[in-house]
Amino acid sequence: MADKKQSAQPRPAAPKAAHDDDVAGKAYDSRLMRRLLTYLRPYKLQTGISAVATILKSASDSLGPLLVMVAVDTYMSGAPPERLSWLARHLGRHAVPPMRGVTEIAAIYLGLLLFTFLLELLQTYLMQWTGQKVMFDMRRQIFRHLQRMSPAFFDRNPVGRLVTRLTSDVDALNEMFTSGVLAIFEDVFTLAFIVAIMIWKSWPLALLTVAVIPAILFVTGIFRRSVRESYRRQRAATAKINSFTQEYVSGMSVVQLFNRERRAFSDFSAVNAENKQAWTDAIFAYAWYYPVVEFLSSTAIALILWLGGKAVLHNDAFLAAANAIGLHPARVPGFFGTVTIGVLIGFIQYAQRFFRPIMDLSEKYNILQAAMAASERVFKLVDTQPTLVSCTHPIPGDASASIEFRNVWFTYQQHATTNNQQPTTNNSVPDPDIEWILRGVSFTIAPGETAAIVGHTGAGKTTIISLMMRFYDIQAGQILIDGVDVRDQDLTALRRRFGVVLQDPFLFTGTIADNIRLGSTWITDAALERAAEEVNIADFIHTLPNRFNEPVRERGATLSTGQKQLISFARALAHAPAILILDEATSSVDTDTEHRVRLALARMITGRTSVLIAHRLSTVQSADTILVMHKGQLRERGTHQQLLTQRGLYYKLYQLQYRDQELAAPTSASPASESPVSV
Repeated sequence: MADKKQSAQPRPAAPKAAHDDDVAGKAYDSRLMRRLLTYLRPYKLQTGISAVATILKSASDSLGPLLVMVAVDTYMSGAPPERLSWLARHLGRHAVPPMRGVTEIAAIYLGLLLFTFLLELLQTYLMQWTGQKVMFDMRRQIFRHLQRMSPAFFDRNPVGRLVTRLTSDVDALNEMFTSGVLAIFEDVFTLAFIVAIMIWKSWPLALLTVAVIPAILFVTGIFRRSVRESYRRQRAATAKINSFTQEYVSGMSVVQLFNRERRAFSDFSAVNAENKQAWTDAIFAYAWYYPVVEFLSSTAIALILWLGGKAVLHNDAFLAAANAIGLHPARVPGFFGTVTIGVLIGFIQYAQRFFRPIMDLSEKYNILQAAMAASERVFKLVDTQPTLVSCTHPIPGDASASIEFRNVWFTYQQHATTNNQQPTTNNSVPDPDIEWILRGVSFTIAPGETAAIVGHTGAGKTTIISLMMRFYDIQAGQILIDGVDVRDQDLTALRRRFGVVLQDPFLFTGTIADNIRLGSTWITDAALERAAEEVNIADFIHTLPNRFNEPVRERGATLSTGQKQLISFARALAHAPAILILDEATSSVDTDTEHRVRLALARMITGRTSVLIAHRLSTVQSADTILVMHKGQLRERGTHQQLLTQRGLYYKLYQLQYRDQELAAPTSASPASESPVSV
């Protein structure tokens, strides 16, 4: 596949994709949030119950200090009735011994704690359950979307970055659903209840409590900016680590072969250091932020204790002044007649609870911001439309297994030429900035015919078979399979016609049977056995302890290259393709395996159209027709003997491979040509 790799080097979209992980994101984006909330629609009952539980929990949490106020003022301080709150007077309207009254209030407090525990249990379970369901739905949607994308999309997007979208970014969204949105509402409701109770009990003390809020907001702004930048760098570094690890683990054999371990480790350490430094900066921000907020909150509590204590101590003077102007003590607001020792104790507890949600909101801000950035990247991926889709009204072919190329022009680069517009009228390239991989290629492969494609590396051989299966769309010309343009056919039906064996066989984790079937449940065990027999791999499979159910590790690590190649042949044959494509299928196997493969191919190509790509001409000499590609053009066509007689490009290729042999009688001198079918 060297022709594709060489030409695909200019990737204009890649630099843009590299910036996706650097997006810091807004703290709140209503457009993104509305779209995210659509994932909660299937679970709106659970979400609604969690929201109600959140409100009730906030109210329940706020009642604890109020009960402490009542207990102290009613049963411990001996305050006169006119200085008691409504709740204290209501509970004390009957003569109740202090010990019994304290016990009753303690029981109510314990009941509230139990009620709060049950609400938190309900809310936590439902939101965690919902978050996992949303993650499941999103990951399924993303993976299904990735399956619809064309190979050109994966040429431009590193695998590690796509894995990050499917893992880390979805995890960030899960944290928003489970610990973000409803937790923010809980903090807001808790603050609202606390502020309402504090203003009700003593508005001057409430003002003292919120007096430090401007300073906290200022500090929080600095903290937010520093953490935002650290998290942005951390996300970018995480994506780099994923991409780097995936690439180097996949190519570890090459790294070890060329003794590049030290260089690879140095490069990984540099990327890892970026991630460590980003986290270190974030940790430092948290290290100074929480102590500063704690200091400011303690300052507010000290002010409450100081001025509230003075109000309690001098309350008699305030009451006397109130009586002098004719005001009833129970109706005097603020310090006048309502600040008792119970109120002071309750305010201290409320102040401690007041600043906790504020600090939590700062943390939730970071969660929300990370979720917005993650959602923007995920939705950008999901919104990327597949460039190759089946037409609305597909046209079925005639099932003849014929292949025809009509003046096909193709490049891997971005090009605006329409499919019906020929980019040139001669052999010149209209745009010097475009590297055309195929230039006006035309040929026909008849049904049941075996065609071979040969040429130098980069001539366009692998590109031709990719275009047959419509992995890419051409810029001009037509490609007809079964007599119908591939753009007018259903993609699934089109690719079902092909069986492909590549130079580098790929096996998935599972069993040998799973790798042959690839999910095609209609392939019976008998068909499985028959395919293995025909490709000469059945003997080896029967020697395994579990036979066809023998486990296969990732990429077939426990099998030799030849064994993997034969399993790939069995896979192609088991699916009964009408068109068989072999891309350098025997180039990386030993002589014995190659002999077994050739015997298998003699049976496989019988009765079906076959396309062989090879550098070694010995493997294509018995093909019905040989197509010679050079620099993206079809230069020669004919049988092996016809092309040798022409003494053209194919003849030169043959000389390069057999220059040490006598060319007087090439057919008799070539061992490969003596094979009944040398493919």
